[in-house]
Amino acid sequence: MTAKPWKGKGMEGWTARWYARTRANDMADFRRQAQAVALQLRVGADVLEVAPGPGFFAVELAKLGDYRICGLDVSRTLVEIARENARRAGVRIDFQQGSASAMPFADDSFDFVYCSAAFKNFTEPVKALDEMQRALRPGGRALISDLRKDASLEEIDDYVKKSGRNRIDAWLTRWAFRTMLLKRAYTESDFLRMAQQSRFGKCQVKLDAIALEVLLEKTGKAMAIHA
Repeated sequence: MTAKPWKGKGMEGWTARWYARTRANDMADFRRQAQAVALQLRVGADVLEVAPGPGFFAVELAKLGDYRICGLDVSRTLVEIARENARRAGVRIDFQQGSASAMPFADDSFDFVYCSAAFKNFTEPVKALDEMQRALRPGGRALISDLRKDASLEEIDDYVKKSGRNRIDAWLTRWAFRTMLLKRAYTESDFLRMAQQSRFGKCQVKLDAIALEVLLEKTGKAMAIHA
């Protein structure tokens, strides 16, 4: 799997603010995802979200337990938005600006890494996997949730309709799916191949609606995950 041709620049300015606004329509999904991840974490776990965007997932997770949460996003605008969302929610999260393929963290820093709706945009996907593996402690896990390349337009239209977006946001969201996101997305076999090429060596893939979930684990002495 070679590097992707685009530069991997983050959304900035108006585009980032629109993305933050339209993703607020998916708050129920963020809460559900945060609850599912919290069940896997021990008290005081160190959690990294890669490409948190507006920070909605990280904020919801912070509300659920005593975790040390960090978010790393390439977009300075989204980092500012995420910090403000955390401040308003009254939770402490360390949002930083940086690249998924060159993370500013020491080896073995986190118990759990999460990445949602962003991996398809990474310029160097295998390097991003390598960085996740490096940043995890032995026995730590990474969970990637992203769009399936083989999701049908009918499934996407149904997802947008159920999200409750207004007419303009719904049109823009469908346009983004059809013209950009599906082209960038990966299949199950793509992830199996990338995981094999990475330091993880393997992964498990679960298909769900228009998305897929990829679970990876850093081999080594297992750590306590559940509280």
